[in-house]
Amino acid sequence: MVEKYDLVIVGGGISGAALLYTVSKFTDIERVALLEKEEDIAAINSHHTNNSQTLHFGDIETNYTREKAEEVNEGAQMLAGYLENEDPDREIHSKRSKMVLAVGDEEAEELRHRYHDEGFSDLYPKLRAIDREEIAEIEPNVVEGRDPDTELLALQTPDGYVVDYGETAQSFIDNASGEDGIDVYTGSEVKRLDETDDGFILESEAGWFEADTAVVAAGSHSMQIAKEMGYGEDMSLLPVAGSFFLGNDLLNGKVYTLQMQKLPFAAIHGDADVHDPSITRFGPTAKLVPELERGELSTVEDFFDVFGLNVDSLLSYGNVLADRILLPYVLKNLVYDVPGVGKRAFLPHVKKVVPSVELDDIERAKGYGGVRPQIVDTDGKTLDMGEAKITGEGVIFNVTPSPGASTCLKNAMRDTEQLVEFLDGEYAFDERGFREATVGNFPEKRAIPADDD
Repeated sequence: MVEKYDLVIVGGGISGAALLYTVSKFTDIERVALLEKEEDIAAINSHHTNNSQTLHFGDIETNYTREKAEEVNEGAQMLAGYLENEDPDREIHSKRSKMVLAVGDEEAEELRHRYHDEGFSDLYPKLRAIDREEIAEIEPNVVEGRDPDTELLALQTPDGYVVDYGETAQSFIDNASGEDGIDVYTGSEVKRLDETDDGFILESEAGWFEADTAVVAAGSHSMQIAKEMGYGEDMSLLPVAGSFFLGNDLLNGKVYTLQMQKLPFAAIHGDADVHDPSITRFGPTAKLVPELERGELSTVEDFFDVFGLNVDSLLSYGNVLADRILLPYVLKNLVYDVPGVGKRAFLPHVKKVVPSVELDDIERAKGYGGVRPQIVDTDGKTLDMGEAKITGEGVIFNVTPSPGASTCLKNAMRDTEQLVEFLDGEYAFDERGFREATVGNFPEKRAIPADDD
């Protein structure tokens, strides 16, 4: 028996779950199915141990341009508003101080320029430039033990959101599941997805499905499925595995360091765990791995399906990794995984945030870290800084490295608009209602009205 739907979503992480929530609550699309290969929702990269728990607004991410910061800021406000409304007791998120820390004259000058001259003070009204004395009041361990002659400057805001993205995804699923016509299948790996004259047919462990439209939101596997269907031929992936080190009760909130502009990976930072403030996480490290899921050898073959083993892919990887900034970074990160040596090599990064930390104060976090797929343009032989969205006839493939979780609702809004177009105007999207339920609940901001037309 073949189940028939208007839409099938492949992937039950934060992106797929956000789309299911948006479509189920704010459109009149009648039948929607979500399929997740794991037994639990958000069990891979969206699980709280496998990402940095950060809701990225763009205020302290110093590798963001002003333009990108504005784009990310709106998406982050949508998710923050959702959490404020759905999680008032802060069981799946916390609100804490966050800051980006400049150490030394050169970094301090760079941060001043960003704040005053590039307009970040206007974009983020609550973001303040604070000196050593104020830093010490908020994060005493950042100042204690540091050379008093070293200049310190930070951009700080009290509106730092720490999020359990796995539980947030489950919240989206729970909200959607109460609507008529919504089915969620877990433990249902998709074996193939094919186009037909009328839409799509999908084979999974839960059976066969027919759908008018499809969205694949399966992380790195989105690119794999896209390539199997003949899409994304000019793209490949650079899978980057992140890891963390743990310490005890060293920070009250989140403290970022300045980011290198050409690196797509998050700057080294420290923050208190979302569920246990007595645990401080430092990281992430970033190691290139030939697999689509961290520690899953079965996905090595999947990686080579995406890589393609062709001349363009090989030349693209060679060009990307030959970069004078990226290559030393990659090589250094390989060392951090070496037993004994790795912790010692990573310690200076921790000490830049908390100077008094000693080697015995931190330990490698076992079972932490996921894979963040970075997009490689095999035509231009370059590393793309951002998300990949491949749109075909009635199908969307989403590959969402950071800050994809932060902007999951904004991405879902855009995909929903596209899906309504795919379905020839048979259904409508209540954008005003969506904005009222998300960004409309964000503190200090009223809902942004949708166009009446």
